[in-house]
Amino acid sequence: MQTKLHRWTVADPGRRFDDLFNFVHDPATLLAAFDRVAGNQGARTPGVDGLTATDVEESVSVPGFLNDLRAALKDGSFRPLPVRERSIPKPGGSGKVRKLGIPTIADRVVQAALKLVLEPIFEADFKPVSYEFQPRRRAQDAIAEIHYFGTRGIAGCWMRISRRASTRSTTRLSWTECVTG
Repeated sequence: MQTKLHRWTVADPGRRFDDLFNFVHDPATLLAAFDRVAGNQGARTPGVDGLTATDVEESVSVPGFLNDLRAALKDGSFRPLPVRERSIPKPGGSGKVRKLGIPTIADRVVQAALKLVLEPIFEADFKPVSYEFQPRRRAQDAIAEIHYFGTRGIAGCWMRISRRASTRSTTRLSWTECVTG
């Protein structure tokens, strides 16, 4: 499903997706979302309802849980519960704490389903040289790329830009043109 959504978005950037809600409450999407939530390290931590992913698997049963969740999503009765707040120490050993909000398993599954559906649509808009809010891309990767071009490839980059500028009527060129070649 994610591949299809991405392919459709790339093929027609102006496309309107009118039936995304059907993708969100689709049984296959909810199952994939539950698998992601259950495989996450936080799956062992209960929300305000006291349920963990293991509790759902052992006592409630995953198909029954997902069917109830799907029905609540479809009829509009699903409402996220308040998060359970927990104070955890800040990194660095400063002695300060920060609040961590822990959603319920149902809320996490719905969030994961929304991410599964929306991510491929928005990912299609990012450029290959873009590092903001993308999976497996960090600020450190952007800095490493800048360092690479700054120490090795900058001369060739400026040569490409000057060649392009001489063949165009406008001289507005961006750094992304340098990076993408």
